[in-house]
Amino acid sequence: MRVGEETPEVTHAHGHALTATDVTVAYDRVDVLHDASVTLRPGEVTVLVGPNGSGKSTLLRTMARLQQARTARLTLDADTDALALTTREFSRYVALLTQGRPTPSGLTVRDVVEFGRYPYRGRWGKADPGGREAVDRALDLTGVADFADRGAEHLSGGQLQRVWLAGCLAQETGVLLLDEPTTYLDLRYQVELLDLMRDLADDHGIAVGVVLHDLDQAAAVADRIVLLRDGRVVADDMPEQVLTAERLTDTYGIRIEVDTDPLTGRLRTRAIGRHHTRTERLHVPS
Repeated sequence: MRVGEETPEVTHAHGHALTATDVTVAYDRVDVLHDASVTLRPGEVTVLVGPNGSGKSTLLRTMARLQQARTARLTLDADTDALALTTREFSRYVALLTQGRPTPSGLTVRDVVEFGRYPYRGRWGKADPGGREAVDRALDLTGVADFADRGAEHLSGGQLQRVWLAGCLAQETGVLLLDEPTTYLDLRYQVELLDLMRDLADDHGIAVGVVLHDLDQAAAVADRIVLLRDGRVVADDMPEQVLTAERLTDTYGIRIEVDTDPLTGRLRTRAIGRHHTRTERLHVPS
């Protein structure tokens, strides 16, 4: 997608609600996530934030069934036990963009994106009706259509991140999970990705769950923010209720100020370090 172009039409299954309840995860017999619960709702963007090691990615991966939990309930649309579905069935409902995917070798960009269609193919590579159109849309949406035939191993980190995202979009699920998706992306594609998340939720009813470190990006895109600390959910509400100076300062262990951007009307945050008055000191008359 080029700057100034309209967003291509997106075709998805209707959105689904995904609820994780009482999630406890242990590493080496030590609990790192404690009775965490969260619901992703159709047509909403839910952002998970918190310090490093707070359990954000672990919770997201558990919701994607990639992380084994000591205890957990996972429900689709209030009445379907998501843990009882086969992998193929579950993959028609939920797609996940993970961190640190390997660089594919010997495959073109289109080949990689086509992997997202695996839930719809039958045995022995049976034809996938509508697959070609879904892949083309995903390539356009993520701005990688111009190098669809290029070898994936020749891409930059940011380009490869968009290719993996295209694979998730080609999967055409009602729930989309994204683990730190702005990693490696330059400013333009960070902004376009945030816009795309809002388009998927607002225009297509997709339930979007995303882990972000940037609190300002979270405030800009989220309908709800889930704040985690030490493996526990400490807040789950609208951005203005969660992103308060007092709560953020306590959670992150550093003074954080919160105000409203006069241009956009959105919340913005500022972490105050030891040198925050440096500019003022430089201008003190001798």
